Amino acid sequence: MPSPQQSRNVIVTGAARGIGKGIALRLAEDGHNVVVNDINANSSALDGVAAAIRDMGRQSIAVAADVTSENEVKKLVHQSVDELGCLDVMVANAGIAHVESLLNVSLEDWDRVMDVNLRGVFLCYREAARQMIDQGNGGKIIGAASIVAYRPFALLGPYSASKWAVRGLTQAAAMEWAKHGITVNAYCPGIVGTDMWELIDEKLAAEEGWQKGEALKTYSGSIALGRVSVPEDVASYVSYLASSDSDYMTGQSVMIDGGIQFS
Repeated sequence: MPSPQQSRNVIVTGAARGIGKGIALRLAEDGHNVVVNDINANSSALDGVAAAIRDMGRQSIAVAADVTSENEVKKLVHQSVDELGCLDVMVANAGIAHVESLLNVSLEDWDRVMDVNLRGVFLCYREAARQMIDQGNGGKIIGAASIVAYRPFALLGPYSASKWAVRGLTQAAAMEWAKHGITVNAYCPGIVGTDMWELIDEKLAAEEGWQKGEALKTYSGSIALGRVSVPEDVASYVSYLASSDSDYMTGQSVMIDGGIQFS
């Protein structure tokens, strides 16, 4: 029988709903203490996630912070360490999508996607690494990429570019921080049954003149396992990345997509 996982102190960004919520709850089930983060607009939902984790007997606080702000990310890390004593795992999960033809994407929308999906991941990676290096005990940094980090989708240009960049950032960070005992990996969800994919479906349908649900059905029809994923599918892989079982794995961005077949 495998030994129980060592309890660790974790930050999960974008944890008020969807994949982030699933990851936070799974890591708490694994026995970890979890600081859950999201923006202020989601604070009520975020408090509920933290309360659910405490009900499992783990430590948890909800910290509202904007991951695109350097100062707020620093405060997030410092507050987490003040509360839990150290930082062992950072899950930079927060992200947004924008669905539109590249010809019609405004510079404001482009910058917003890049700010959250790339700048936000970079800031979380960097501040977590600085804290882990100061502690001197290594650590695990985990980021949110996407299937579009390998196979971009039409009408998801900014999102695809941002996630492709996360994949490169993850590899570079892994190379730089390996000497400190820090591993850096990313997860690449395929089509997930979350609010984000509901929005993508709605906007793709509008762009293509389809009925609502048709875009999602078209894409999900190519999944070998016959269904879209749920947050728990992604959370199971993040559980592995946060555990000692992944100690010899770094610089990887792995797809959890149910075996999507592309023509």
